[in-house]
Amino acid sequence: MTGGIVRVTGSGLGCTDWPMCTGETLAPTAEMGVHGAIEFGNRLLTGALCAVVGWVIITARLQEKPMPAVLRGGWAQFWIVVLNAVVGGVTVWMRLSPYIVAAHFLAATLLLTAAVYTWHAAYADAGADADAGADGTGHGAGGEGGRSGARIRSLSTALVAVTALLVLVGTLATGSGPHAGDSSDVARMPFNWTAVTIVHGVLAGAVLVLAGALLSALPKDGFGVARRKAVAFLAVLLGQGLVGLVQSVTALPSLLVMLHLLGSALVWTGVLQVHFTVKRACSSHSGPLSGAPLPRAQGAATHA
Repeated sequence: MTGGIVRVTGSGLGCTDWPMCTGETLAPTAEMGVHGAIEFGNRLLTGALCAVVGWVIITARLQEKPMPAVLRGGWAQFWIVVLNAVVGGVTVWMRLSPYIVAAHFLAATLLLTAAVYTWHAAYADAGADADAGADGTGHGAGGEGGRSGARIRSLSTALVAVTALLVLVGTLATGSGPHAGDSSDVARMPFNWTAVTIVHGVLAGAVLVLAGALLSALPKDGFGVARRKAVAFLAVLLGQGLVGLVQSVTALPSLLVMLHLLGSALVWTGVLQVHFTVKRACSSHSGPLSGAPLPRAQGAATHA
């Protein structure tokens, strides 16, 4: 979000160098004004992120029960934070090239990916228990018209893939639009903004259809957590679409651009939440999803 504030306030070159703010000072000077403060404040978050990620890594190592997935996720976050800092520096050196700005945004999205993965790795056991307890047996998908785990997994994977493409095309719309991140005239991407925006909207519609299809395919019994997250994702997606539509017909006001940026982060983390939850739920329901429902006695014995 602070990166978005840097862009829409024209503070992208508030600090004129990297890693120093100027050629001589680490922090901005009073003469640099509010733009220098905004850009430097965004840079300071790198230290805060490293501290939190370091805490995650240390905590994972101190667990009595090993948590290798959490440890991998923590280290992935650390190196992605470093990557973001470097790409941010290149963005300044390249005088806010829209291609590098897009890469900086995608690197931040990659950090969100690692964060959601780590969160799910930390709470995997609790989430599996919640899904298993939704129907009281840990099973229950077999009576839903023979819907297979393979179909559900395919829909979930397709949903993530098309959402990723939606985010990528969104960076092209941004790079072709007016918010360059600096008060000077920064060259934009040589694409037709209207055409790119239409493609972006079509992809959003495809994501909406896929999310609806996935929700319809998820059994009501035993997939309660996954269904709730799918419904939440649909709500966020519709809200994001509304903001995007309004901003596109109102000359991209800064406040709506910021809301759309926030929505982008929520949409991406939301689709990952759905995917990881569906994947875990399918694994815990592999028996009935792959064939006929278990007999009542066998299901009761399994639950016991």
